[in-house]
Amino acid sequence: MSFEPSPRIKEILDNLPARPGVYLHKDKDGKIIYIGKAVNLRGRVRSYFQANVDSYKTHKLRQQISDIEIIITDSELEALLLEMNLIKKHQPRYNIRLKDDKRYPYIKIHWADPFPKVTVTRRMEKDGSRYFGPYTSAWAVYQSLDLLRKVFPYLTCDRVITGQDERACLYYDIKLCNGPCIGAVNQAEYRGMIQQLMDFLNGRSDGVMKEIQKKMGAAAEALDFEKAAQYRDKLKAIERIVEKQKVIAAADTDQDVIAFARVDGDACVQVFFIRQGKLIGREYFLLENTEDEQDSAILQEFLTQFYDEAAHIPQELLLPHAIEEAQIIEQWLRQKRTSKVTLQVPQRGKKKELVEMAARNAEDTLATLRQQWAADQSQHVTAMSELQEALNLPRPPSRLECYDISHTQGEQTVASMVVFVQGVARKSDYRRFNIQTVGNDDYGAMREALTRRFQRYKEAQSGELHDLNKIGKQKDSAWALLPDLLIVDGGKGQLTVAMEVLAEFGLTDEVPVAGLAKQNEELFLPARKQSVYLPRRSQGLYLVQRLRDEAHRFANEGHRKRRAKVGTASVLDSIPGIGPRRRKQLLAHFETIEGIRRATVEELSELPGISREVALSIKANLP
Repeated sequence: MSFEPSPRIKEILDNLPARPGVYLHKDKDGKIIYIGKAVNLRGRVRSYFQANVDSYKTHKLRQQISDIEIIITDSELEALLLEMNLIKKHQPRYNIRLKDDKRYPYIKIHWADPFPKVTVTRRMEKDGSRYFGPYTSAWAVYQSLDLLRKVFPYLTCDRVITGQDERACLYYDIKLCNGPCIGAVNQAEYRGMIQQLMDFLNGRSDGVMKEIQKKMGAAAEALDFEKAAQYRDKLKAIERIVEKQKVIAAADTDQDVIAFARVDGDACVQVFFIRQGKLIGREYFLLENTEDEQDSAILQEFLTQFYDEAAHIPQELLLPHAIEEAQIIEQWLRQKRTSKVTLQVPQRGKKKELVEMAARNAEDTLATLRQQWAADQSQHVTAMSELQEALNLPRPPSRLECYDISHTQGEQTVASMVVFVQGVARKSDYRRFNIQTVGNDDYGAMREALTRRFQRYKEAQSGELHDLNKIGKQKDSAWALLPDLLIVDGGKGQLTVAMEVLAEFGLTDEVPVAGLAKQNEELFLPARKQSVYLPRRSQGLYLVQRLRDEAHRFANEGHRKRRAKVGTASVLDSIPGIGPRRRKQLLAHFETIEGIRRATVEELSELPGISREVALSIKANLP
């Protein structure tokens, strides 16, 4: 993507200082469209205007840049803080940012008041209050507070508390307030209860439960069984909450575990909050404008934006991989916490398992969200209508078929056929093709898969597949129906292959076909020079992306299974001293190649017939 900047931009680039600072890209109307920071402004800003750039997002951005403003700072930390504030203020179009149509909710403890109340707010202020959050769901916050109020009956009314009121409100009668207004508890007792609530929100539930147990025992000893029963009920209520909190680390552990998943332009970050060694909660956050961005850039932007608003900075952040500006972000977090903060990328052990678990949760959450976004039947109708219009189809594409290829350097090649009907996956019609005629040739593999698919269609039409005793009606439907739109995962080359196969079977006029290019989400059509870009947030694009992702997943899954069948034997057989008997023995004991790889020499040599020399050979030769 060669590009020639305007004379105005060239002049700016020639005079950039080699200093730390912030740069603001502006469009022809003077609107800020991107804000970035740099240790060296000259090198970083000039990189946007190199002759060729790999990022499609950068290519789009630089075409709109008409002016550049720079702000020099004295340090990298100053540049980081300034960039954060400017992004928050201007919300540039091309910056990665938390999807935050309105501010996230926090639990607010009005600690500066004599009798603190507990409320939900979307804005933190320096007013002496204590804040917990942010959370992503206001509904979940209120639900949690409803449970906690049964244990810690805090004030919700607007009375001026003197302890002299004649009557308490209804909440006192139903035990959702402990009645400071009538002097049922004094200020010290009430604040002590609120402190317990804050301790609980911070993960220190053990101390809270011990205190309640102590009071319950004292009430029982004093024969105040009604009071003892109240403490018993509180204990049961808090146990119901605590049972959801898993103990997963040492008792003094204070850490957040962060990982994320991304699909196309969508990115979902999962955060596990570990306090006092307990997983007290987890939240997911969505990010916008992540297309073409490196994983490290996405992670770094999340850290700066999330912890700029977070009510608590933990001692340790566990990350899935390193980020470029780890030291400067640690310095910034240290200033906010006023004590040491460490960013760590665990390589093994429990911490790595936690990061992997957070990553799996992020993947599951994003997959669920993407399904929800496209699950509404009206959205399916809209999606099919949008595809019909954009691709000039004769009718809305009720039945969609998508094909993808997966292999490792031409070995164990598998093609997938995925079918969506009315916008929903019809897995009974999914098919895989073990490619037999070609090696490392994606076009040849696609040709074989499509040829076999439409050969089965011809056979179904001629009745050759209608022996129901052998195949059944449901399996027959996968071949007997033509798609309203056939999509091949790839660009113009794969599209050409599909068109040639359809022509061979006389189906050119019956089956509309398109090639979906991976990089820019563009669709190529026969006899049309310009590719088609579906609108970024359109239901049509969501449907195509889901179809393509499912074809990719299904092909990869088939390839892994096929590779596993031949891979295990070939890997072990290539090791000197390992034959069929020892191979079978090793797999019976360690179950997988990975299990054998992790085993020590001592563990290997403990098996009958595996000498220390053979064990050393295994460790030396197993990749």
